[in-house]
Amino acid sequence: MNNKALKLFEADTASGTGSHIKKWIPETNIDVLEPGTFTQQFGVTTLGQRFPLFIRKNTFSIGGNNYSLLVLHPDNDSSISNLEPQKVLNELLDMKFALDESTIVAITDQKGTIKYVNDKFCEISKYSEEELIGEDHRIINSGYHSKEFMRDLWRTIANGQVWRGEIKNKAKDGTHYWVDTTIVPFLNNKGKPYQYLAIRKEITEFKRVVDELERSMQELVDLKFALDESSIVAITDEKGIITYVNDQFCHISKYKREELIGRTHSIINSGYHSKEFFKALWRTIGSGEVWKGEIRNKAKDGSYYWVDTTIVPFLNEKGKPYQYLAIRSEITERKRVEAELQRAMTRIIEVQEEERLRLSRDLHDGLGQNLYSHLITISRLSAEMEHPLIDQMRDEATELIEEVRDISWELRPSVLDDLGLVPAIRSFLNRYSDHYDIDVMFECVLDQRLGPHEEITIYRIIQEALTNIWKYAKVDRAWVTIRELDDVVRVMIEDQGRGFDKNQLSSGVGLFSMEERTRSVGGELEIISSPEEGTKIIAEIPNKSDESD
Repeated sequence: MNNKALKLFEADTASGTGSHIKKWIPETNIDVLEPGTFTQQFGVTTLGQRFPLFIRKNTFSIGGNNYSLLVLHPDNDSSISNLEPQKVLNELLDMKFALDESTIVAITDQKGTIKYVNDKFCEISKYSEEELIGEDHRIINSGYHSKEFMRDLWRTIANGQVWRGEIKNKAKDGTHYWVDTTIVPFLNNKGKPYQYLAIRKEITEFKRVVDELERSMQELVDLKFALDESSIVAITDEKGIITYVNDQFCHISKYKREELIGRTHSIINSGYHSKEFFKALWRTIGSGEVWKGEIRNKAKDGSYYWVDTTIVPFLNEKGKPYQYLAIRSEITERKRVEAELQRAMTRIIEVQEEERLRLSRDLHDGLGQNLYSHLITISRLSAEMEHPLIDQMRDEATELIEEVRDISWELRPSVLDDLGLVPAIRSFLNRYSDHYDIDVMFECVLDQRLGPHEEITIYRIIQEALTNIWKYAKVDRAWVTIRELDDVVRVMIEDQGRGFDKNQLSSGVGLFSMEERTRSVGGELEIISSPEEGTKIIAEIPNKSDESD
């Protein structure tokens, strides 16, 4: 007897242990009780009081010996004279109804032949009850499970043990479905199964989700492998502390993994980038946005290398970053080639400007002066005699002199070299407004002259931008602003004309020239434009004052 049985019979351990069952349930006969069924009997307490109870017998074998286990249920609602057996039957029917409504139920005999199926079994298998009764479960075998799987199932339940597992079945229409299955054997008085109750719950959708998760996990593993093989990868926490680096990171930085974990990326800081550069980087990723850019790092041995970097923040449920994934690819060789090309382009621009200056002076001092001498001679000749051809020659000489001056000015205005950037721009704007009938509002804040390369660069950018305004903007007004900031000179040329879509515009000679000239002095050029909303060109040139001043 367990404690609950002792309490039920108001007995103690000494009186209960080793006593015959007839002492407590006088009218029972264990041998005739059907295993698995409820029987109404009367129990007797140690004080001799009778009370109703229900008995369910289970049999089992240990070491070749058969044993019976009696499960007792007191009927507290019945009297000695009225046991109300119908209530027990009703409760059992209610339990069967609940089971049929919530689960897939089947009962088979000891050979596995189906004796009963509920509506849910028919619904999911798409077989009628008539098609299933008398068949075994091979009718819904999907072929997914191995023979060993099925043999293990049958060994378990044939030994009187409950089997639990997941089975993939095949419906009548060929579709497959998964069921979470519990098979309970019902045992006879010899402890052998005489029938099996199979209770199932459909888990097809659950299995689909699990399969998708497993595939997704495998894809993530494959992606991580591909990423580790092809890229330099690091993961940091929200404070920038390195929590993971791959082999590529260690290889290029020449640090061991143990030297990097727990440190920040300051360990490979080359000192090339400004504090503002890194502040802008952290503002971007700290707000949950992806940052992309190029960074120059320093390896453990003191060598430098460039990486094209993408930093992706991982956000928590509050939308705040809790870690960062940095994916890099080395671009050291590309940056070296770009630097060489930039130096070559800078030299080409310098040679071009030198040639412009030479041609401008040759035209102005050579051809221009010769033409002017001829004009004086023609004027003297005109004073001594009158002839229509002489007047024509004087007019043509005057026109030629003006054209030579214009060409010389376009090549290189002498005022730029002699007086500096601001007088040269004012002179250019006067000629531009007179020639193209476009008013240009000019504002300039410069404390001193800039370096010669910076001045000619700014002059050419303004010249090219205003030429584009005349060609394409279709306006009668434009604005030019030059401001000296902390370490840069900002130049802005703006119009409110036709504008353009930058995504649909190929980089023409004018735009290319402005971009290359800006890069040649280490500056940056930004073009802002939209159709019918005008155009704004902003150039920021490093402020290198003329050291000769």
